[in-house]
Amino acid sequence: MTPTTPMTSMSPMTDPVDERLPTGKLAALGLQHVLVMYAGAVAVPLIVGRALKLSPEQVAMLISADLFCCGLVTLIQSLGATQWFGIRLPVMMGVTFAAVAPMVSMANSTSGTAGAQLIFGAIIGAGVIAMLIAPLVSRMLRFFPPVVTGTIIAVIGISLMRIGINWIFGNPFGPTAPSVVSPEHAKWLADAAAAAGAPGSALPPLPKDLALLPKVPNPKYADLTGVGIAALVLVSILVIAKYAKGFFANISVLMGIVVGAVAAAALGQMNFDKVAKAAWVDVVLPFQFGMPVFDPILILTMTLVMIVVMIESTGMFLALGEMTGRKVKQPDLARGLRTDGLGTVIGGIFNTFPYTSFSQNVGLVAVTGVRSRFVCVAGGLILVLLGLLPKMAALVESLPTVVLGGAGLVMFGMVAATGIRILGGVDFKTNRFNALVVAISIGIGMIPLIAPNFKQWMPLGVHPLIDSGILLASMSAVLLNLFLNGAKRDDAAVIAAAQQAEAH
Repeated sequence: MTPTTPMTSMSPMTDPVDERLPTGKLAALGLQHVLVMYAGAVAVPLIVGRALKLSPEQVAMLISADLFCCGLVTLIQSLGATQWFGIRLPVMMGVTFAAVAPMVSMANSTSGTAGAQLIFGAIIGAGVIAMLIAPLVSRMLRFFPPVVTGTIIAVIGISLMRIGINWIFGNPFGPTAPSVVSPEHAKWLADAAAAAGAPGSALPPLPKDLALLPKVPNPKYADLTGVGIAALVLVSILVIAKYAKGFFANISVLMGIVVGAVAAAALGQMNFDKVAKAAWVDVVLPFQFGMPVFDPILILTMTLVMIVVMIESTGMFLALGEMTGRKVKQPDLARGLRTDGLGTVIGGIFNTFPYTSFSQNVGLVAVTGVRSRFVCVAGGLILVLLGLLPKMAALVESLPTVVLGGAGLVMFGMVAATGIRILGGVDFKTNRFNALVVAISIGIGMIPLIAPNFKQWMPLGVHPLIDSGILLASMSAVLLNLFLNGAKRDDAAVIAAAQQAEAH
């Protein structure tokens, strides 16, 4: 039972996943899910839109379309649609980061509207293929015993911590990197380039791709005011979680974000210009960049990405099944994975990108203890509204990332903690192979995190498959477990792991 159960009219026989909370609580908890995922949800359209060299208005349209489709696919996944779609668990769907690298590569090759048509064509084609192969992927359940799922979920949480940390301090690359190019050095190079091109100049032409390395410390990186706001959010969440009761304890993350937003506004860290300029209502329409172009090679590339996404989704669904106490069976997995494919097709049609379950929201389920899927239904409705109301979306978008970073430490850390709890029920005393599976898989999963350029001499076609530490850890754990332990189905171990995962 969740802390909110005594205050609801749920019958003793109602599954907590199907519990219908009062409307006000659903709205607050749904908004909490939205706020946790919002920064990650809008990041991909920002990155890809700028890589395509689209206008600011077109990038804004991508963001609105993304929020609209996030909500629509979340409704299908958590509420269910026919017998074919929807795993009917508390799942929030968002654009997968696994697809960013290949989409940016496509954008760099062909920019503008033509590049967008190629990307959306590849997305639609890959989504159709993903729907067709979903039952095959879902039959791999016996390859995911607790030693595998616990390892994968722990690596997911550890990998996601990078996002929360970068929200607090700034990204390691770009305008908020720790160091920037010295303005004096940049001016000298520009003057030298101009002089080298002048008639009669003694300077030879500048070498191709000559660039300056950043050296000057960047005052925007790890700004103490921002770090202080993130710390305030974290402390607020801890204090509210410890001393608040019932519903208020369940929305500790939301209340912590509100405290951080108020502090950020008081310190002048929030800018409301975008809110004033944004329209009140804007309808999301399909094919805004023209009809998609279906290139077989690009579709194959995006299909490989979708396989990555579906393997990651399998771990997410198993984690949620263990957190909520609802056993995830093969038909459930097939419906969930098929919805990943359907959501990707919808994304391509409505000018956005491939969809998957958002990892950070798995942590929110663990933190709040609220297992009702209707909380995510409420979150989906809020996302649909945000996609139709640009001014409201701009208000949420105005939250500084430092506010979300303080909450992100809690969310992402809880994902890792869930994996550790599952591993707590694994037999390490009499089966020495299990320790090998965990040790090696976590190490392999850390490779893209610690050495992101390890793939620079490998064929570009395999980069999408090895750029995800979650995928590498998943493949390692599955293959090592298969080699060392075999692939026997152990229902008792799965039940024990589920009980361990729920031991908050």
